[in-house]
Amino acid sequence: MLSTLRPVVAVWTRGRFGVHLHCESRVPATGPVILAANHVGWMDGPLLAIHSPRPVHALTKQEMFVGRMKPFLRRSGQIPLDRFGPDPGAIRSSLRVLADGHVIGVFPEGARGAGELELFCNGAAYLALASGAPVVPVTFFGSRDPGAGSSSRPDRPARVDIVYGEPWQRPRQPWPRRPYDVAQATASLRTAMLRSIAEAKSITGRDLPGPLPAGDCEREVARKQATT
Repeated sequence: MLSTLRPVVAVWTRGRFGVHLHCESRVPATGPVILAANHVGWMDGPLLAIHSPRPVHALTKQEMFVGRMKPFLRRSGQIPLDRFGPDPGAIRSSLRVLADGHVIGVFPEGARGAGELELFCNGAAYLALASGAPVVPVTFFGSRDPGAGSSSRPDRPARVDIVYGEPWQRPRQPWPRRPYDVAQATASLRTAMLRSIAEAKSITGRDLPGPLPAGDCEREVARKQATT
């Protein structure tokens, strides 16, 4: 289903939001891959799934799996995630996807915000250690206007730039994966992603939209997740 819809929706989003891809050849053409993206607006998840060079199984907040969205997300291969506590089911599902040679999408910040990785969760690094898969950083520009709320869409004329960074990889580490090892890998991946964001700014000549407005609920979600 996802592979059938992607080309059609990609044409529409390019016209509506002026989507431009940069350095997409950095995504390996075959084998397991983790796409780890910054998160500035609600469009980032759909755009990652639609425009990635390969179909993406994204870790998606479980709150989205309700009503009409639930069967669509399930059929398109997205993975529900509990953002506020350990979720072994999401980890197992992600590792199965990677073992089958496919692509997982992760937003390490856990919630929309400034996109500068001030908050950074350990899920992407853990999956990399458990699978040995490379992590390709992804930077979004333009999916939220400066000063706009987390659920806003960019005003027309819009331009969204999606920049793929240099892959980051660590050797597969068998069980047990100690908290210290995961913490070190997480810090290293965050450094690599910050470096990728700086490169993406240079490539596009753009900057990120800055923090969300005071009182935006996504800020509280991010804080809560960071303390769990």
